[in-house]
Amino acid sequence: MASVISIVVTVLNEAENIFPVCREIAGMLVELPDCEVIFVDDGSTDQTLNQLIEVKNTFLPSLVILSHNHRCGKSGALLTAIAGAQGQWIATMDGDGQDDPKEIISMWKKSQQYKGREPLVVGVRLKRNDNFSRRFATIFANGLRRKLLKDGCVDTGAPMKLFLRDDFMKLPHFEGLHRFLPALLGHYGVPLVCHEVHHRQRLNGVSKYTNFNRALVGIRDLLGVIWLLNRIRLPKKITKY
Repeated sequence: MASVISIVVTVLNEAENIFPVCREIAGMLVELPDCEVIFVDDGSTDQTLNQLIEVKNTFLPSLVILSHNHRCGKSGALLTAIAGAQGQWIATMDGDGQDDPKEIISMWKKSQQYKGREPLVVGVRLKRNDNFSRRFATIFANGLRRKLLKDGCVDTGAPMKLFLRDDFMKLPHFEGLHRFLPALLGHYGVPLVCHEVHHRQRLNGVSKYTNFNRALVGIRDLLGVIWLLNRIRLPKKITKY
């Protein structure tokens, strides 16, 4: 039987964080409608996959584990999970411990209370628990994206999002897609709901990205998305006779 929500977590070399993150997720599932939990190991070179298998064998037998044989990037990992997901809704979060899975409960309630078409709910991190350079880089990138794309989202790259699976699968797919969901889904008529979430310190390990490579990739992707949005032609109204 299909689930209502698929919780999707993409991980790369997060072996030390797998058990605590999975325990938090398992502890909050009772407060949501029928869920499946999907982890995608995006070509990790540490013990991440073995830790996920151990979680499945010990306390979360329903865990779905998908493993890439090499690194494909976060958007590629999300597509792997969402393409095979059973849930009508998709909830995404990171696997480094900075995201609190309980926020999904509040985001789900927001989606159900919304009057009108099913929205995209973004868990915005207004108080980032990162060092100054990362906070500055994020503020700059979000400001630039918001100014150029006019997506209305203060934290468009936020990892915690909730949206309809069918809406996501209609989008053109490319690496970096996850940073532009408010603009792309908005172009397809999906309303945006921003919900402030608690942002925590990373449990263990270090970020897989530097501010410099984030900036280079982000600018390239931003130009690509601007081009893409200008090329998409959608009718405002369809009449059937």
